[in-house]
Order: sequence, then C-alpha cells, then structure tokens
Amino acid sequence: MPREGHFHATLHIFAYLQKHPDRVLVMDCGYADHLRPLKKADYSQFYEFTKDELPSDMPTPLGKAVEFTMFVDASHAANVVTRQSRTGVLIFVNKAPIIWYSKKQNSVETSSFGSEFSALKTGVELLEGLRFKLRMMGVPIQGYCHTCVDNMSVVKNSSVPESQLKKKSNAVAYHYVRSRCAIDILRIEWIISAENLADVLTKIQAGPVRDRLMENIMWKAKRNGKLALLI
Repeated sequence: MPREGHFHATLHIFAYLQKHPDRVLVMDCGYADHLRPLKKADYSQFYEFTKDELPSDMPTPLGKAVEFTMFVDASHAANVVTRQSRTGVLIFVNKAPIIWYSKKQNSVETSSFGSEFSALKTGVELLEGLRFKLRMMGVPIQGYCHTCVDNMSVVKNSSVPESQLKKKSNAVAYHYVRSRCAIDILRIEWIISAENLADVLTKIQAGPVRDRLMENIMWKAKRNGKLALLI
C-alpha cells in the first residue's frame, strides 16, 4: 500500500506536466564520468565459497549493458526525539537516477560508523534487488557498482579484506557487505562529504548547497529550447 501523501504527490506531478506540456525531462549525470576505476580486492581467504548465484531459467541478456553508480549517506542521530539516524541511498543506472531512498533507521546507533554501515547494508540490498530485476528482464549488467561513501572507517572495513571489526553490533552488516564485495557486485571508495550526492536525502541543506548537488544529479527540463534546473 502507498504511504500517506504519495497519491497527492502523484497528482501534483501530473498537474505539473499538464500545465507545462513543452517540458522534456533530461537525465544526464556528469559526475559519474569523473569516477576512477577501482581495483578488486582479494577476499578468497575470507569468503572462499561465496559466489553470485543466478537462476537457471534466467533469460539470455540482450542489448547494451548497463552500469551502476551508488551514493550512500547517513545522518547520524538526526531525529532529535529518538536519536535515530536517517539513511540516504541514490542509485544510478548509467546516468539516470533510478532509486531515491530516504528512510529513518529502525535501530539507534551510538556511533556514526554504525549508522553509516547500516545505511550501506540497506544500499547493497536495494542494489541487489535492482540488479536481479534487470537481469530477469534480460538486461546485461556491466561490471561492478561504483559505490561512494563519505566515512573512511566504513570504506576500510568493507573494502580491505584484512580489516577486522571489533563492534559485534555491526557484525551482520559488516559481513553482508564484505561478502557482496567478494563476488564483485560493488567496489567502495571514499569521497568528501561535500561531493556525496546522497546528502540531499539525509540532511536539510541551504539553498546553494542543495542546488549544487542537484546540478550534479542533473535533473533538468527543457523549456523553450533551453535547459533549466528542475527542483
């Protein structure tokens, strides 16, 4: 069932399109062009028998392959009443933002590391679901998902095979993410917080900051032959 307000939000979208029939939505994220290739780490010592299991009746991939880019962020203890953190996940298929996810976390994490790792686990779950859906439609997948996180501890614990996690409370998310890195579903790198596009899904921001991030996401609409930022 849709959540409260979703139906009215849909009506607003259709009313906007009806009022502005000359606008065409253009999705062309240029940020992904600047991401450097990431080296695959060797997890064979830790996850020797982990593999990407595919159903035998999966359709034969046809057409051009698609690639994924994912941005993950968490706003630690953002809820001033319960101190729950908020997860933000933005997943691109090629250059189109397909999944926008912003939701309060169920647990109360005592550290930013815990909230960021929980957010990364959620992002990997969404990524796996999207990959499976596209594969069942016969869409070929090109390589790994380039994943950007702004917490260096999360990056090291998830992408360096020799790292050890001392916090038992994060052990499930830790091993889940690492096992998916082992089968090369994703590779993770650190970016500065100011360049993390998922920040628009977790924090209340000043207008100029939000506009700069949205320009990188590149949601635009053609209006009278010119491109105008659509927010």
